[in-house]
Parts: sequence; structure tokens; C-alpha cells
Amino acid sequence: MKKAQLSGSVRSNVGKKDAKALRIANLVPCVLYGTGEQVHFSVKKNDIEKIVFSPEVYLVELDIQGRKAEAIIRELQQHPVKDTVQHVDFLEVTAKKPIRIGLPIRLEGKSRGVMNGGRLMQVFRKLNVFGLAKDLPEAIVLDVTDLRIGQSVRIKDITIPGIEVLDPANSVVVSVKMARGAADVDEEEDETGEGETVAATEEESAE
Repeated sequence: MKKAQLSGSVRSNVGKKDAKALRIANLVPCVLYGTGEQVHFSVKKNDIEKIVFSPEVYLVELDIQGRKAEAIIRELQQHPVKDTVQHVDFLEVTAKKPIRIGLPIRLEGKSRGVMNGGRLMQVFRKLNVFGLAKDLPEAIVLDVTDLRIGQSVRIKDITIPGIEVLDPANSVVVSVKMARGAADVDEEEDETGEGETVAATEEESAE
């Protein structure tokens, strides 16, 4: 998993008025929990938004006035209209304690079905997984090169060493759907003329 560094300052006061004052000063109130006493702190708005609004998932290396910890974002509150970050909850990560997190899905390759005119449908952009931080990849990479029209990749087809995928096993992650004008033709068969032979046989049977 990718890492990001983030510095913060301990909050002297905790409450709505203090939180409002922090936001006016372009700071975001945060809390760190998971291994002991909660730590209330603030970070610069621009620094946290670079992490929050990135498509990547990060293990955040926090430095809160000398108190260092590795954490993931557990909960995020945003402004209902402006979408600006209002509050962030961080869960501290330890080497021996597994965590639950959503990992992004990255597709690779050019699907045979798409090359034949089909339409690639990606149902999941992230998958919920459970495991140790050291075993978590940056992303779940799926090669769709051999995916033909009518075929799909389900969650049960995905294996990540040391990691449990929590979403329903039979759920479709990505598939190739039939589109208008599409034909699921095998390139090798088409080159040898076998496709024409099949078509001719069907016509004779109809007569």
C-alpha cells in the first residue's frame, strides 16, 4: 500500500466552536484512535485534501507534534454543498492487527470482447478487504485481455494472498456486454475461414 506523510497539531480544546475556528483558519479537525487514548488534532486543509481526493488508498504516516503513528482514514465528513473536508477519523494501524479497508480496482489489457464491439462494464470500483497492512496491495489489478462478450469476473475469481475479500463472492466485478453490431468472433477461426463454413452449414440446414 502506498504511504503518505501528514503533520498535525494537538488540539487544546475540543468542541463545535473550536472546530469552527479551525475550519475558518483552513485547518481540519481530526481524531486518532485504535490502540489507546484518542488523540484530537488538526491538519492543514490542503494537505489532507491531497490524500482524501486521490484515487489511491494510503497508509498515512502521522506526526502529531512528535507523536508518530501509522493510520488509515476510517471515516470522513464533508460539507453537504461544498464537498470540503470537515472532519477526519483515523484508525491507528499496528503490525499484528488486521484492518478492514476498501482497495481500488485497476483494469489492465484490452478485452477481446471489446475489440469485437462489446461494452466493458465495471460494477465495482473498490472492494472491501480484511488483512494485515503489510499484505495489502496498492490496488487490485485485473487483466481483462481474455474477457469475451458475455463473460465476467466475479469476486470469487479474485485471489489476494493473505487477504480476505468481504464483498459477496458471486457479485460481478467487471463484464463485457453485447452491444449493437457486436459479434463474438474468434480471430483465429475468422482467418482460416471456419466462420464462413459454419454460416453456410446453418443456411443449408434451414433449407
